[in-house]
Amino acid sequence: MFLVVQAYGQEPSVCYGTTSNGRLENGWKLPASGSNYSAHWAVGRIAGRSYVHSTVHSVVIDAYAQLEKVLPEKVFVYGETGWKDGGQFKPHKTHRNGLSVDFMVPVLNKDGESVELPSSILNKWGYDLEFDSKGKLDELTIDFEAVAEHIYQLDVSAKRHGIGIWRVILDPKLQPFLHSSPRWPYLKENVEFSTRRSWVRHDDHYHVDFDVPCKPL
Repeated sequence: MFLVVQAYGQEPSVCYGTTSNGRLENGWKLPASGSNYSAHWAVGRIAGRSYVHSTVHSVVIDAYAQLEKVLPEKVFVYGETGWKDGGQFKPHKTHRNGLSVDFMVPVLNKDGESVELPSSILNKWGYDLEFDSKGKLDELTIDFEAVAEHIYQLDVSAKRHGIGIWRVILDPKLQPFLHSSPRWPYLKENVEFSTRRSWVRHDDHYHVDFDVPCKPL
């Protein structure tokens, strides 16, 4: 953690309260892109919608680095996270203290190639896409093996950094497609998937809340 803080020249973050009622000090901005990942919406990032707690920042970047080693042909896209100082983050009900990250689903095209999820104003930067009950949308299919590997790497990275994952929100009807992944035995025992239907379906993205000790609000 010390080396990461030095490298970015920033002070570590401090979170307060909860993901649904909290704030953040010293939020760190996620990079616009890396060798195997990018933000879903450049304008949104510039506007300040991609800040997270410093430890979460380290976890996310480390997980992408591991993914590049084990799934070098895959590309990933992250969605919204939160404001630099946390607080209310419309239209989300959470994302208020730097511990919530949306990851857009990795997808395969008709030829089975990993491609970025389409993101434009017409589909609300990916948040208005509708996959069917089998994870298909036109010529795209959710890459469930990549989803499982990503969540696995996030959890392993989180533990390396002394934190954890509180929960993952993915449409309950799509969760069974993770069961065929080689990572499912680990995920089943170590990661809490929400089985409740959320007010947003979470088919075009999976929401991850990290478990970091926060001060009272």
